[in-house]
Amino acid sequence: MRRLLVTAVEIHLVSGPSPEPPPGGRQRQVNAAAIYADRRPPRYTSVPAARAGAAESRYLRIGTDAGVDGFYGPIDDEVVWPLLQQLRDVVLGQDALASSIIWDRLERSNRHARHGALKMAISAIDNALWDLRGKVFDTPVWQLLGGPARARIPAYASTLGTSLELDVVRQTATALRDEGYAGQKWFFGDGPADGAEGLANNVALARTVREAVGDEPDIMFDALGGFDLTHARAWAQRVEELRPRWLEEPFPPNRLPAFAELRAATTVPLATGEHLYDRADVLPYLSDGILAAVQADPEWCGGVTELVRICALAETFGVPVIPHGHGLHAALHVIASQSPAACPMAEYLVRIMPNRHHFELDPPAPVDGFFELPTEPGFGITLDESKIDNRTVLNFN
Repeated sequence: MRRLLVTAVEIHLVSGPSPEPPPGGRQRQVNAAAIYADRRPPRYTSVPAARAGAAESRYLRIGTDAGVDGFYGPIDDEVVWPLLQQLRDVVLGQDALASSIIWDRLERSNRHARHGALKMAISAIDNALWDLRGKVFDTPVWQLLGGPARARIPAYASTLGTSLELDVVRQTATALRDEGYAGQKWFFGDGPADGAEGLANNVALARTVREAVGDEPDIMFDALGGFDLTHARAWAQRVEELRPRWLEEPFPPNRLPAFAELRAATTVPLATGEHLYDRADVLPYLSDGILAAVQADPEWCGGVTELVRICALAETFGVPVIPHGHGLHAALHVIASQSPAACPMAEYLVRIMPNRHHFELDPPAPVDGFFELPTEPGFGITLDESKIDNRTVLNFN
């Protein structure tokens, strides 16, 4: 096969009428900035979010001289500038099928490319190139990666944005259990700055979820880096009897000693990874025996190429990779290509994903708690033109 040279790297901004917001009121989530009073909004707003007049999403297109292109998204807004200003020229003229070499060129192109927005931009390019490769060979990405490992993929429900009013928690937890999800994850509204009352609220959340779903289903909890060691230790010691499958990201990822100390202080397993950007970031967590699950995100860690490498690394330590649910298209194809032990399930943000993929035809969504395997070439991302009023190709030159 002759080389397919990259001739275009474009970001398409699509916009149209906004979808309906998720039902119910809005719930704050604790995070690292919540130690400051002005960064702690009211715990709960009973008024549902108003429907915006318009919505917009960004998709990356990589074109070639053979007329085959790669397409991936939606991508985050902060990816646009580094992709078009820093990385586009690295990709233009390269062999589109030499994606591993392009990946290496991209990471070597800037001394800051290992992390943050630059790594997110590399992820978008890598994912679009995998989509292109799937179209060239007329097969889904999971098959190019060596799958499938199973006919469908279990999903766990991620409840970000759900009200933490305990009656709502009970109703939602019961409903998600009955829908067949492999487990469910809840997000804390309080942190150390909320004192003893905040700790009591976080403990009550865990107890309410366990009571609602019964003894057997998996329950998980996410702090988004918003705890300190004292708060995390106190919470974990109070809920050990509830057997959470994990406590996720109690601290920012650069607080490795705090993770290690918490791991030694409690039987509650720990998970993190969405803000670990490559194998080198993940390795010390694995070497020190800290994690029960690695949650790298293929839209942040370097795309499908790096996520597969992280899976291989984690498997040598016997730790599963359960990718962060932000990058759903790429995550599903990687999961499908790995053994059920290496990647047991996928995360589905039940209040976030339907609107995030609003402009797509048949976006991925679980049925009865499972994702069916995608069957279209590449990632099979197709935009729903009936929802799009405007399409603009962004360009800073």
